[in-house]
Amino acid sequence: MRLLSALVFCLLASTRVTADEAALIRELAPDINPSAISEAVSAMKCAQKNGIGEEASRLAIIDYTIPSRNQRLWVLDLKNRKLLFEEHVAHGKGSGEDIPNRFSNRNGSHQTSLGLFLTDETYEGGNGYSLRLQGLSRGFNESAMDRLIVMHGAPYVNPAAAQKLGRLGRSWGCPAVRTEVAQPIIDTLKFGQFIYAYGPGTARLSTCKTENLSLAGITGTHKANKS
Repeated sequence: MRLLSALVFCLLASTRVTADEAALIRELAPDINPSAISEAVSAMKCAQKNGIGEEASRLAIIDYTIPSRNQRLWVLDLKNRKLLFEEHVAHGKGSGEDIPNRFSNRNGSHQTSLGLFLTDETYEGGNGYSLRLQGLSRGFNESAMDRLIVMHGAPYVNPAAAQKLGRLGRSWGCPAVRTEVAQPIIDTLKFGQFIYAYGPGTARLSTCKTENLSLAGITGTHKANKS
């Protein structure tokens, strides 16, 4: 009986934590679509339940149902209860114009991938300071490493130019941000934090099922926050 009570308490506590975090995000960033928040928190909790990013305290949410001319990337510090960034972010040139409508996990598609990502290490590459991303959502983004889908800064992420052009500049599938904010955003998110890309069809990722997770290749060094 005592064991059953403990199990019930743990279940209720887990549910409450998820609800509390979703409520906190809504409070900190009321412009985020509530569905995007719910999905992001559920997917994050599912990964943590499976031993991935258990110590993560930061979550970025990208809403790809929003036009690229608008801010659609939010970076939140859940531990310290702060909204750290609200920014523009590019989508892949193969995904469409102002509002992306095509998404892919396929190499060479130049399309954006949706779902939950675990952040990895940083490096200096052709696009400057960049952040590697591990795709955790099977069928959505598990090819992210092979596709070299990374977060980086880019001069074509120019909100002023986007108002004239009718859309933001586009990447080859990477969530590129303004050059001016790339390093602080990347340093905030590197080493075992989460990024959730919300869009058409991602609702099923809210259900914590094995078939929704792609954990192959995620080593122990990537399971916890190093910062």
